[in-house]
Order: sequence, then C-alpha cells, then structure tokens
Amino acid sequence: MKKLGNPKSFSKTIFSLAFSAIFAVGVSAQEPAAAAAPAAAAAAPASGSGDPVKGKELFNTNCAACHKLDAKMTGPALRGVGDKYDKEWLYKWIKNSSDLIKSGDARAVKVYDDYAKANMTAFPQLSNGDIDNIIAYTMEVAPAAETPKTAAPAVGDGGSEGGFSNNFILGILAFILSALIFVLYAVNKLMKNLAKKEGVEVPDSKGPGSAILSFARAYVKNQFMMVVTAILFLLTSAYFMYGFFMQIGVDQGYAPIQPIHYSHKIHAGENGIDCKYCHSSARVSKHSGIPSLNVCMNCHKNIAEFQGSKDSTYVEYTKEFYTAEIQKLYDAVGWDKATQKYTGKTKPVKWVRIHNLPDFVYFNHAQHVTVGGIECQKCHGKVESFEVMKQDQPLTMGWCINCHRETNVKVEDNGYYAKIHDQLAKKLGVTKLTAAQMGGLECGKCHY
Repeated sequence: MKKLGNPKSFSKTIFSLAFSAIFAVGVSAQEPAAAAAPAAAAAAPASGSGDPVKGKELFNTNCAACHKLDAKMTGPALRGVGDKYDKEWLYKWIKNSSDLIKSGDARAVKVYDDYAKANMTAFPQLSNGDIDNIIAYTMEVAPAAETPKTAAPAVGDGGSEGGFSNNFILGILAFILSALIFVLYAVNKLMKNLAKKEGVEVPDSKGPGSAILSFARAYVKNQFMMVVTAILFLLTSAYFMYGFFMQIGVDQGYAPIQPIHYSHKIHAGENGIDCKYCHSSARVSKHSGIPSLNVCMNCHKNIAEFQGSKDSTYVEYTKEFYTAEIQKLYDAVGWDKATQKYTGKTKPVKWVRIHNLPDFVYFNHAQHVTVGGIECQKCHGKVESFEVMKQDQPLTMGWCINCHRETNVKVEDNGYYAKIHDQLAKKLGVTKLTAAQMGGLECGKCHY
C-alpha cells in the first residue's frame, strides 16, 4: 500500500530488469551451457568494497519498483546477488547489454530470451562504484523475523449481519398499538359499568374497591377532560414515534466490514490517490462504481506487502495485517506473486454496499461531479481520513434540498449552463444561481 514514485526515466525500470535477468542467469550458472560461457569467472566475494547505505538509496530509486531482497516480485529476489555473479560481467551487462548480446555472450543471450527479448537500455551513467554499492546492500544479512504483534481486529471476514429487519420492528409496534387501543376500549367500558352501580356496597370504605368505584364515577363525570388528556398523550407519543420512524433507512455512520480491508486513509490520504482514479465512472456515469480489482493490480503487482508509513497516524493495524489484506486481493484475482503470473483461479469479492438510496430516487454522479464541479467530500465526507469507509452524511431528502438551496452552481466558463445562465440571470437579476433557482427543487428532477 505504499505509494509508487514516478520513475525519473524509462531507463530506471530497465535497470531493475537487469537484476531480474542476472538472477535467472545465476540459477543456470551450473548448467553445461552456462559453464561453457566465456564470462563464467570466479564469483565475487560476499563482502565487497561498496557502501550498503548508499546502495540502499540506489536500490530504492532504481530497483524497488520490481525487486525485493527476500521475495520475488516482477523481478527475482536479490539477496546475496554478490556471491553468485561475476562483477565484471555485471558491469558490462548493465552499462551496455545490447553490445553484450550482439557479441554472442551465452549469458546475455539467455537473459534476452528468458525475458521475452526485452532489450535493456544502456546505463553508461552508472559507475562501477554505484553498482558495487547496490551489490553491497544486497549482501547484508537478512534481519531476523519479528515477533508477531497482537492480532488486529478481524476486519474483512465478512461476518453475518445481525439485528432485526425494519418490517419486523414495524410489525411489533403495530401489534403494541393495537393492543393499547383494545385495552383503552376495555377500560372505558369497565369504568362506565362500575359508575352505574350506585347501590354496590363496599366492605371497606377505605379499601381499593372504594377507590376504584370513586375513580370510575369521577371518570364518567369528567369524561371530556379525560378524553382530552388521552388525546394529548397520544399526540405526544405520536410525535416521538414519528421522529423514530423518520430515522428508519437513515444510515449515517454506517461502516460495514468489507471482505478485503481498504484504507482510504492510506491510499487517498497519505499517498494522495485521486478519488476518480479508482471511481473513474463518477465522471461520466450515474453511478460512481466499485473499482475493478484490475485497477488495484495496477499498483499491487509490484506492492506485495505493506512497507510502512512516514506518518504513523495513517496506520491503525500492524504491517502483517495490511500485507495479509493484499494477499486477499491476490487470491481474488488469481495472482501468484512467486511466478508473477495470473493463475486463472479467481474468487469473487462480495463487497458490502454502503451508500443506499431508495429505488424511486434518481441521483447522477456525472451531473454533480463533472457538470456541477462538486467535490466528492461534499457528500462523502473527508474520505482521506477514513480507515474504514462509512456513510458520512444522512442523504435524506431534506439534506439534498438544503444543498440545492445553498450551493451556487459553477456557471463561469461552463458551456453546459451558458444559455440557461444568461436567461435566468436576466429574469432574476442575479449573477449567481443556486441549484434551486435553476429548477433543482422540482420533484421530477430527483424522483422517477
């Protein structure tokens, strides 16, 4: 999940391919053909004269896009490369591989064939000392495996949904209301019957029986006030019940667990990836769309594990956790990072939709993003700060209407609005127009 830096030139990428080729040659160095090659000289010693610190800088600049020290990426792992290959041959290959291939050098020809006849650009600007530094860095002893940290929360396991459906809750409330009406009716009838029994003798004039009769007679005498009180009570209850019902379907703050954890905080925040790079259909379509996993693989072919963050506030889980999520991506698309090839065995990813509008509501992303020039954060919040994506705004009808009333449409230098802007500006006598003034509150604009 580390942001890839733009290479300074195409030659740097080719330079990393050189080390891929070198590794392939080293594997076959003991074969008869390689052994017979004139360039098969004694291997360089493990400890060279290069500076591993400078070598690391060169490695990260030129090699890290395709190589790791201890794992295969686009190119092979390069740990210990200095013990396997002749430096003089490396110098010749990196500085001018074409001449080496044309000379008929067996290793050079084999590398050229093994890597789809990709002719490496010459690197005369790299000195022998630069190459020595890189080799010195690759010769450093691999660090011991770190002790696993406390397991992070199980994000992305796709657990089953809990709770009750809205229909079930509404059914329970309807049943309770029906029962309440029945009880009130029965109580009313009972009170009237008790009030008619004028001659009933109560054993204890101060007991509960007497109190009930007195209440029943008071109820009949003041029935109007009792009914008014009951109506006020029901209206007050209805007010609060209405407020509760109006929140049904409003999922502000909804942040479901996804099958593959994706940190907007790292991608859009620290790495500065534009929203519309992944959600490209938002520019031209009604829907913003779920990015294809191929979009993810544009970067993650070369990023197989999380390398850490410059700012620790962007990282909420362990490195091992983020790396495991990248592996879930590989499993989904069928990518074998060992062979750097697709296996053809894919697994569908069942993403959980976060932003849901009713079926009768029409919302067009392209109209807002491209024509209206609205930033994604206006509706979705500061996604660059979200570790787990959530619904930031209520997305209710009232919320949309307020936005249409308050937001000035960007009509300057916008050909889409040129004609209507001129007409409405003359009619209303204003220089700026809100979406509401341009018909943004008409029912047919948002409802089918």
